[in-house]
Amino acid sequence: MGGPDRRPVAGQRASDGDGGREGAPRSRRFVRSLPWLLVVGGVAYDLLTPPRFTAVPLFAAAPLVAAPLFTARTTLLVGLFAVTAMLALHLGNDTLGETQTVTELVTVAVVAALALLINRVVRRSGERLASARVIAETAQRAVLPTPAERIGGLQVAARYEAAQADAFIGGDLFAVQDTPYGVRLVVGDVRGKGMGAVEAVAVVIGAFREAAEQESSLEGVAQRLERALAREGTRRDGLDAVEGFTTAVLAEIPRGAAVVRVVDRGHPEPLMLYADGRVELLEQAEPALPLGMSDLGAWPDRAYEVPYPAGATLLLYTDGLSEARDAAGVFYDPVARLAGRLFPGPEAVLDALVSDVRRHTGGGATDDLALLAVSRPAEGQPGRRRTIPVVP
Repeated sequence: MGGPDRRPVAGQRASDGDGGREGAPRSRRFVRSLPWLLVVGGVAYDLLTPPRFTAVPLFAAAPLVAAPLFTARTTLLVGLFAVTAMLALHLGNDTLGETQTVTELVTVAVVAALALLINRVVRRSGERLASARVIAETAQRAVLPTPAERIGGLQVAARYEAAQADAFIGGDLFAVQDTPYGVRLVVGDVRGKGMGAVEAVAVVIGAFREAAEQESSLEGVAQRLERALAREGTRRDGLDAVEGFTTAVLAEIPRGAAVVRVVDRGHPEPLMLYADGRVELLEQAEPALPLGMSDLGAWPDRAYEVPYPAGATLLLYTDGLSEARDAAGVFYDPVARLAGRLFPGPEAVLDALVSDVRRHTGGGATDDLALLAVSRPAEGQPGRRRTIPVVP
């Protein structure tokens, strides 16, 4: 490598990110104190300007600002504070009986009442949104359950990052299963979005769970997934009902063998992260069509086998990782970003990747991202290591 790497590295925090995180609480504190500052500012404005100038806009704005930020009780207190401040000012100026004064007081009181109504609407909307989020999270756990941390003697970590804010379910999928033939994995990406993609995810994962237990070969599992999508397409009068096709990569880690077998159906190739920091792209010799495209041609599935030594981590992912772009349109390169980095376990790999992708895209990802990392522990390595990543 030609000199020190100046980029923010995976597993390492960027200093500008820390500054942003420190600034966020200050901004929130300022916004939450703004209603009270508006009233205080209104009092100062009234005291420092001639009588013909009015601070009513500041007094009226205070409860409106409080409405979406605070409870109804606090919004009411802000409104009362604003009205009381106005009363005190007019009493001090001996203008309480003037028509303009009454109009100003009524205006601020009416605005405070409207703020209470706005608060009620916002709170109800927030409750409905929270309920929708709970439903979405429950549906995701049912369709895409998070695998256990240890399966078949391997350390496992999985992550789903939706591109759309507050979205939980999309067309990316992953599953891990301990079977009589070893630990079997699948990561896939259904073409399309919405409920059709979610239904296709359910079909693929359901078929994988069954086939992984029954099929003696990984190629047989892939064919079962193909037939499951074909059946579902026929039942729904066309494959478009299940989003057309699904790219997927399947892997099998036999017990007692330091190898992994892979079948890739049009999906981004897995990565192998070795204990010495090397990263290898597991390319297949013969590319295959995605699942659900058997009508375009029939190629027999052929699993390829690669070494999987102790201390190594197998990383499977969707194209939300490899096709993530920065502001200049440059694709994210996971091989270059992970090369030379050491991680204490699969969870640390995913934490570093998610942070690094967000930094690369500026938080503007356009596609969902599913990640699955599986580590083969080295001899004597504890089940869970809590040391920090080592960055050269």
